[in-house]
Formats: sequence, structure tokens, C-alpha cells
Amino acid sequence: MSTALQAKPRILGHKAKVCIVASKYNEQFTDALVENALTELGELMPMTRIDIIRVPGAFEIPVVVAKLMQRSDINCIIALGLIIRGDTHHADLVASSVTQSLQDLAVKNCLPVIHEVLLVEDEKQAHARCIAASMNRGREAARAAAGMIDVFSEIEKSIPKPSPNKFK
Repeated sequence: MSTALQAKPRILGHKAKVCIVASKYNEQFTDALVENALTELGELMPMTRIDIIRVPGAFEIPVVVAKLMQRSDINCIIALGLIIRGDTHHADLVASSVTQSLQDLAVKNCLPVIHEVLLVEDEKQAHARCIAASMNRGREAARAAAGMIDVFSEIEKSIPKPSPNKFK
């Protein structure tokens, strides 16, 4: 696992819409992820509208992401949550299910979903990834979102749109 944040992408001046879907569970940590993501998005994409939707836990994130994908005005979705591993395999099952669901939704709908639903061993790891500055996953999610919005924007500009067939 990386111990440093990825480099900041260029600042985007165009308008975009980002939705953050964040778990309420482990609130101290998920609130910090949201705040760090918002701060970073504000710096990288000052013209962006950001909507925040809070859900009870990590398991509920994919269904809300699926519902949001029915809208056509969203450029990227950021999924934020924290799962702390316990004595059973439940955390692994939830994390695996969320990961697979988010990937399937992103590919099926061709819309970037930034996955920062973290599975950690303990609160020390949670603090390092959610609250501390050196490898903050909320900031990392914002940087990935800005990067993907930029990539998708460039793709839209570079691929010619098909012209209507006059001979139908």
C-alpha cells in the first residue's frame, strides 16, 4: 500500500458535478474523509458542484451509487467509508461486496467511481488514512476524481461524435 498521496492533478476550470456517497458508520473517520475530500476538491475544481449523501454503512454505498447513476448530470462519484476488521470475516465480506459492486457499476455505466471505502485492521490505521495528512484517502479520492473528470473531458473532446445518417 502506498504511503504517500499521488501528485496533485492540474486545476480544472470547467464546471462539473461530483457526488460524494459516504458512510455514517465510524463517523469520526468518515467525517474526516469527507472534509478532506471537500477541501481538496475546492482547490482542484473550484467551479464544481459537490453533493454529499450520507448512508448508514459501507454496505449501503453501492445501491445509492447505482441510483445516482440514473442521473445524467454527474461527472464522477466518490465513495467514502471505513470498515474496521473485527474478530469475524464479516468485514472482509462487506469490503469485497462493496468493491466488486462499485467496479461493476463504474464499468457498466462508464462513469468514474472513486473507491475509498477502506478496510483497516484497527483505529490506528484508520487515523493514518482518514485524519492524518501524509496518506489521507479523502484528499487522494478528490485528486483521483479530478484526474478522471479531466480524462473523460479529454476523451469527449478528442473522439468525434458520429454524424446523423442522412440516408435512413
